[in-house]
Amino acid sequence: MNVRKLIKMKGKEPITMVTAYDYFSAKLCERAQIDVILVGDSLGNVVLGYDTTLKVDMEDMIRHISAVKRGAPNSFIVGDMPFMSYQASDEDGLKNAGRLMRAGANAIKLEGGRRVAPLISKLVDVGIPVMGHIGFTPQSVNQIGGYRVQGKEEDAYRMIEEAKMLEDSGVFSIVLELTVEETAKEITESISIPTIGIGAGRYCDGQVLVWHDLLGVNDEHVPKFVKKYADLSSEIERALKLYISDVKNRTFPEEKHSFRRHEK
Repeated sequence: MNVRKLIKMKGKEPITMVTAYDYFSAKLCERAQIDVILVGDSLGNVVLGYDTTLKVDMEDMIRHISAVKRGAPNSFIVGDMPFMSYQASDEDGLKNAGRLMRAGANAIKLEGGRRVAPLISKLVDVGIPVMGHIGFTPQSVNQIGGYRVQGKEEDAYRMIEEAKMLEDSGVFSIVLELTVEETAKEITESISIPTIGIGAGRYCDGQVLVWHDLLGVNDEHVPKFVKKYADLSSEIERALKLYISDVKNRTFPEEKHSFRRHEK
């Protein structure tokens, strides 16, 4: 997979994107032939236990992108630019985007519309593919006032204009998060690059879900837009309880799990 192939998929074949944060989850994504792996700053919530993504830093992202690259060396990997890695200056953005690319990302993703358009142009000019992200932007959660659906009547026009602006700046695709379906559909139809939805309805060019949500590892609050394709939380708990029982009852380890002196 590459940027050109993704753009050509618009209107022809829906794009699949899944977050992955470590070697084994990336390996399984590649084996399943997911189109795009996103190493999202959502790792702050689902891996590191933070209440927002704001505490994730460059070192976190570099560590996890490197692990994902080792697990999925042949996949198209997008790395999130974490909070304050690009907001202070375009110089910071260029430098930190380069660090993510050296860690193994094939492209970077950053949040925002009008305010980040000049930086996107500079990144594209130096050869760094950029995925945009509008709608609900988690790094702006305090400014937005919580986890609120975007793209309603009062700001639908703004979102459509920002999507066009991002396209003009050179992004190869745009994530639409927590966006009303009608607005996401209008955006998708008004630009020539793919849209990838997460809580943005049925009419985007692709979909992305968080690994822990779609596999049912997350048994806490699950958003309305998530479809669980497994219930691994219950299965993992069941396996752990069996292990505890076996150890307590001395039924594990058995002879077949043990080593003897005469063995080579």
